[in-house]
Amino acid sequence: MDAHTLNSAYEIVRQPLGQILPRLSAVLDPLIPHRAAAELATHCAHSPYKTVGDSALPTAAELTPLLTSGTPGSPWQGRAAVGGTEREVVAVTSDATARRSVLVLVREDGAEPVPGGTLAVAQALWDLVTSHFDRFATEAMPGALARSRAAADTRARVIAELTTAHSAALSGILGVLRSRALDDTSARVTATDLAVNALIEMRAESKRDRSVAEEPAREAFERLADGLRTMLRHSAVRLELGPPDSARSLAADVAHGARAIVRALLIVVLEQESVGRVHVGWQITEHELRATLRDDGAGALDDCDMGAGSITDRLEVLGGRLEIDAVPGWGTTITATVPLATADAPLAAVDPLTGLGGRELEVLTHLALGHRNRQIAQELHISESTVKFHVANILTKLGVASRGEAAALFHRAA
Repeated sequence: MDAHTLNSAYEIVRQPLGQILPRLSAVLDPLIPHRAAAELATHCAHSPYKTVGDSALPTAAELTPLLTSGTPGSPWQGRAAVGGTEREVVAVTSDATARRSVLVLVREDGAEPVPGGTLAVAQALWDLVTSHFDRFATEAMPGALARSRAAADTRARVIAELTTAHSAALSGILGVLRSRALDDTSARVTATDLAVNALIEMRAESKRDRSVAEEPAREAFERLADGLRTMLRHSAVRLELGPPDSARSLAADVAHGARAIVRALLIVVLEQESVGRVHVGWQITEHELRATLRDDGAGALDDCDMGAGSITDRLEVLGGRLEIDAVPGWGTTITATVPLATADAPLAAVDPLTGLGGRELEVLTHLALGHRNRQIAQELHISESTVKFHVANILTKLGVASRGEAAALFHRAA
């Protein structure tokens, strides 16, 4: 690389994480003119998919084939699906870290092919960026690591919710299509009604603020019951419901999670051939919500039938558990227990570093390594007076009196 390219690389990696892709795109644009850039970096739990540029933006789903089929170290140029249409792209894949990442540059139609030397520069810069990202992932400070894990957990919950809702809607529509009691016109109208209701429900769920909302338990169960009735409207399986005998309210994330778990469990139960009746009930105690499904099937279900992704993982996030009582020839009883937050419940431990800003966390990291102000200033390319300002803020926010106490708190959090 020449001096200009090295300076460009330095300017890229010194940016805040959210500005690295825009800066990389700006550096590459004179070499490889492009309308948009996108990355899929699978090691990044917080935001693996990023884009910059105009409306010709590829989706994460469109990047995935380029990620898995590309050859690391050999940039590919050609036409690929971008934004729902075929466009000229350059795809740069890197395996400079344990997990492969791809950078895609969306070009104008009819653009001249990119010379090999220019592609080599793009490859080197992308390898550098992915290595830089990987360092942040593997050496993350406790506060940043906690935020990344929280983002990953949230993403997992959202995917599980959408998958369950999608499966429930498809099960209802499939029941209509399989029904011999409906003619073609009635089946089409009913299936359309089910699909519309499912879309309305999913959009309504996405707009709710579950972090602060609460739902009365009976209303929460009735929302579940409406969905289950829809699923079984044209099924030969008889649905029996046991609403909770409680007037208390549930945290909305608990109610929402419990509904999703029950729907997922019902889908598993209905896959049995010999089921004619299913009873679904909620029982609420002072500390727990117990959701029970009882069928009259063969009594052959076990833990392996539940599936880790949609049910047990969700219960684990909620701090719950799953119990299965199968009696051959008599049926299966499945109980999903979810703990409820109570006024006197102990608060979860709070990471003492979460109140610090990004730069303050960087300064604290150097403090924990025993660095003095001058060295910290040199490492972070800031003035000593700025370092002193950050140190004072760190001590105040952490409630400690000395740099040594702050360093000790950092090491305990790590």
